Amino acid sequence: MAITTSTADSALKNYYLSAVADQLNLNTNPFLARVRQSSNNVYGRDIRKLVRIGVSGGVAAGGETDPLPPGNGSNYKVFALTLKNLYGTFEISDKALRTSSNAEGAFVNLLDEEMNNLVRSASFNLSRMLFGTASGLLGKAVSSSGKVVTVEDTKNFTDGMIVDLYTSMSVKQETALVIKSVDRAKKTLTLDRTVSSVSGCEFYVTGSKGCELTGLGNLFSGGGVIYGNSRTENAWLNPYIKTVETLTENEIQLAIDNVEENSGGKINFIICSWGVRRALINLLSKKYTTVNTMELEGGYKAISFNGIPVVVDRFCPKGTMYLLNTDDFVLYQLCDWQWLEDEDGKVLRQVPGKAVYSATLVKYADLMCERPCGQAMLSGITEE
Repeated sequence: MAITTSTADSALKNYYLSAVADQLNLNTNPFLARVRQSSNNVYGRDIRKLVRIGVSGGVAAGGETDPLPPGNGSNYKVFALTLKNLYGTFEISDKALRTSSNAEGAFVNLLDEEMNNLVRSASFNLSRMLFGTASGLLGKAVSSSGKVVTVEDTKNFTDGMIVDLYTSMSVKQETALVIKSVDRAKKTLTLDRTVSSVSGCEFYVTGSKGCELTGLGNLFSGGGVIYGNSRTENAWLNPYIKTVETLTENEIQLAIDNVEENSGGKINFIICSWGVRRALINLLSKKYTTVNTMELEGGYKAISFNGIPVVVDRFCPKGTMYLLNTDDFVLYQLCDWQWLEDEDGKVLRQVPGKAVYSATLVKYADLMCERPCGQAMLSGITEE
């Protein structure tokens, strides 16, 4: 059977969509795999969640003939976010499609490769967003020489990314720069064209400035407003944050105890940087014969701290350990991953003026923590 664009379209809809959605939801990141996804509390473009504060009145002890305690309704606050638009686009050239048109095996291999590339790219950026702020800042430039730019940190960059460059005054200076290679040892990016006067400038994924998920960077930023509410006026919106130089079991347990005592929640997940995990393993190995490990959903491996899984993530800031209750996090979404369709219901469309077909995955969602005071962060930890 000859392969056509209609055949490819059908395969994307009926075979690849569910598989790709499962991979993005469960295999992107161990933290994301534990976060509940829900379409509740989504109204149009907005997320609005009614959150209870404290306890209700009407509960008291008294004498046998004393008046009954007065009732009092629960206190509530509204958490509000705007759904973020998450996209993933891949392209297939007409030449590649025609080459595999008479061989089903070649056609399947072609789509498999494109889907794998899409999942890898989407997973990289979704993981990065979970630890960032909604600003989408990738990093700051230090200097440049021709096409080579030195940056403060290369953690959020990878080969093939398309980025925009903004001045420190948030004025767009360069659009759609392609990162050809990343030298992590030298902290440099090689771009597809020459840039100049970059000192202090900021990199963002092209078109994404101010449009990314509300990540852990927002939750632990301290001060200001989160989910439409002032942290200064609502102390319960502030997570436990402490700077520690030397990592000890007592400091970790102190953070866990503080959260459980003051919020009523329980820490069930710990995320840290590579160097902090090494420091923790070294700490535990001095006290115990073996360091316990466990396997998490999605096949992820973790070490155990008093029964709590500890995972490492490449995007976790250096010297940082997050202690979280994943039950308090929800990825609110309008729907799960879907193909963007045209008016005829097609997902594979020719790019105007090019011998190329493209398809785009879309998801409208944002991440919300419903109990900020039930989370903790240790920072400034000396890495090993």
